[in-house]
Amino acid sequence: MPAAANPRRERPTARPRMLARMDANSAALADFATRHRKLFVLTGAGCSTESGIPDYRDLDGEWKRPSPVTYQAFMGEESTRKRYWARSLIGWPTMAGARPGAAHRALAKLGDAGRVGLLLTQNVDGLHDAAGSRGTVDLHGRIATVRCMGCERRTPRSELQLELRRRNPRWAELEARAAPDGDADLEGRDFSTFDVPACPHCG
Repeated sequence: MPAAANPRRERPTARPRMLARMDANSAALADFATRHRKLFVLTGAGCSTESGIPDYRDLDGEWKRPSPVTYQAFMGEESTRKRYWARSLIGWPTMAGARPGAAHRALAKLGDAGRVGLLLTQNVDGLHDAAGSRGTVDLHGRIATVRCMGCERRTPRSELQLELRRRNPRWAELEARAAPDGDADLEGRDFSTFDVPACPHCG
């Protein structure tokens, strides 16, 4: 009797294509860096995937998931804020526990060598600074700090996490797959009961 076919062996994978693309891109990047004394570096989510933080796009630049919530929706809809903070309650530990990866450390070394003119990141994880880079420009801010949209008071995200857990113990017990930027994949739930605290300074 023939053995069962192994579906993994029969399916072509994207790995060879990915490796070939990485080799070509790595060679082009090394050549560019060699020819230019000072580099302007722009990093995105892919820089932090090795640190365990999921990214938004695939190798072709296509969205792997719905785009992030917009400022307008967050500010304009209480339901959006409840959904955001419920998912953040579950996703925050991934961000809080992330450590710099090889890319962060390599860029810090380039900076120490005087090769980086400016490091601009779209990431909110703070891992460039944690790796030793100095003067990083955080294009979208830092997830480790929460700002009140009323009085502008800033507080550590870790403090808000404790309050979110205290107010929402049943939500805090949930498990979900980590998503980009401290989010988590909590779908098909009624977020209306989630209790989002007001600012302790201005209410």
